[in-house]
Amino acid sequence: MSTSSTALPVAHAPRWHRRKEARPAEILAAALETFVAHGYAATRLDDVARRAGVTKGTMYLYFKGKEALFKAVVSEALVENIMRGERLVDEHEGGTRELLERILASWLDSIGRPPASGIPKLMIAEAANFPDLGRFYYDEVVRRGQRLLGRVIRRGIERGEFRPVPVEHAVRLAIAPILLGAVLKHSFHACSGDELDPRENLAHHLDVFLRGIEMVPHAEVPNA
Repeated sequence: MSTSSTALPVAHAPRWHRRKEARPAEILAAALETFVAHGYAATRLDDVARRAGVTKGTMYLYFKGKEALFKAVVSEALVENIMRGERLVDEHEGGTRELLERILASWLDSIGRPPASGIPKLMIAEAANFPDLGRFYYDEVVRRGQRLLGRVIRRGIERGEFRPVPVEHAVRLAIAPILLGAVLKHSFHACSGDELDPRENLAHHLDVFLRGIEMVPHAEVPNA
């Protein structure tokens, strides 16, 4: 007797379950691309659903609306990487220079590369028009990232690896090239063709920045 009629549902069930579990990630990926391409104001949930290959109704099973969807996009693309950096600071036992380099390299992989690299420009352009989103982004990404880098720089100062520099200003200098590169990628570089290699740019920046804040042994100080 043939068993094909009973085998068919068993073969299809796992594939259906995997597809259902993948939907939130697919929606977030489609939303990120759509927000970056069109901006927050011009993005429609219909466009996101079409790009994700789902119905608009399916999207509401996972996200309450456009604002909730955008916050989820930011959390996945940027906040989760900051959280990984926080755990790294808690667990790191080596030198602070290495710790700072690892965190900034990780940020470059998230905020410095498309499509996530389009989020900073998007927020600069639209934060004033959507203050709730602006506050969310500032608290969860900007301030949280600044606090993380502040911890790293203070660690270096306390261990005698860094000079006692103004931490708040040093934090802004540390992250500036990554943010500027992300903004330029989605503005002037998009029409000029001029673009620096992001990893090479970060390496040169770290060389200059760390030479400025690292503690110099007394014997190496000119005219000491």
